[in-house]
Amino acid sequence: MHGEKGNGIVTIRKKSFVLVLAIAFFVGMSATMGGILLIENGIVGGTVKLSKKEYSYYQQLDQRYSKLNQLYNEVTDNFYKKPNEEDLETGMYKGLIAGLGDPYSAYMTKEEYQSWTDATLGEFDGIGITFSTNDNGEFVIVSTIDGTPADKAGLKAGDLILAVNGKTYDNMDAVSAAVKGKAGTKVTVTYERDGKQKTATMTRETIINDTVKSKMLEDNIGYIEISSFEEHTAEEFSEELKKMEEKKVKGFVIDLRENGGGIVDAGVDIADELLGKGTITYLQDQKGEKQYITSDKNATELPYVLLVNENTASTSEILAAAVKDDGENPLVGTTTFGKGIVQTTGELTDGSALKITTMQYFSPKGNQINGKGVKPDYTVKNSENGKTDKQLEKAKELLKKK
Repeated sequence: MHGEKGNGIVTIRKKSFVLVLAIAFFVGMSATMGGILLIENGIVGGTVKLSKKEYSYYQQLDQRYSKLNQLYNEVTDNFYKKPNEEDLETGMYKGLIAGLGDPYSAYMTKEEYQSWTDATLGEFDGIGITFSTNDNGEFVIVSTIDGTPADKAGLKAGDLILAVNGKTYDNMDAVSAAVKGKAGTKVTVTYERDGKQKTATMTRETIINDTVKSKMLEDNIGYIEISSFEEHTAEEFSEELKKMEEKKVKGFVIDLRENGGGIVDAGVDIADELLGKGTITYLQDQKGEKQYITSDKNATELPYVLLVNENTASTSEILAAAVKDDGENPLVGTTTFGKGIVQTTGELTDGSALKITTMQYFSPKGNQINGKGVKPDYTVKNSENGKTDKQLEKAKELLKKK
């Protein structure tokens, strides 16, 4: 081999320039004199010119993926039966993201992404649970939707999901995809409660999740429950708030207990209706760059109390932290879950998708939420089997004093 140098261009005689480059790397050749390696294949043919940037790119590909390619060849050549190449590729993509050690980041196949999207839009076939991960990386049920198969089977917030149809998983989206399925089909969930392992076999149904419910309480006090944040949640909340304002209620309770989160924009839109001009939250990425989300001056004049508990998570905590820092309306309950990170999801060209944690969010005053949660202004615990909702009673008490 001999090379020709000039103007930052690498010239390679054609045969297979990728192969030629790979051979050069494997024999330990490296860039010299400004990072340019000039290669010419002695076989007659045309030439391919590479810039320094392009050459560095191919060098990086070799350094990063040559071992993977070697493993791939060994597996396809020597496994005791013919591997499914599509499954191998999917495994590679999932393994890459699993290397982050983040249960909230995931590579989703086209089918998994469709399932995830359906759930986000508020209608899907499944059993009616919301779940997250705890500090030990276990999958914990945050809430069940009333009247759904999970609710009827007795699954409760706090139960740990161990397996679905006898198979264990290490990724939230994989668990979600396994639980969901065509309405009318059966699914068996193995779970743990109070150290005891149990199973429940359920028939999947089409779940339509009405995320906002309201009612009037005694003493002209309103009540709005938000079970999760989905595409139409902010619009539904706005309608219920308007009704409360028209009724001229004394005040109202916003119940975020057992709310595992959802679409951040929905929570931000609701915060904008509750808070005056200022910061709702700010997000910070790995480089320390901050992105501020603010509210305008238009806000309800009605007093309100926010109910939270240990299963109030994610988007719910953005709202709770903003209300607490504002200081005008109190939080009642127990310290929230502590999931203060944001996932960005993008669809790839083949219909698959990447969901990756890109930032963590903070309260307007800079308080960290992730791993810490939001502590209420009034800590009130409900008894597990108690008939009185002490948290709700405290909220009403506070509103009566307004």
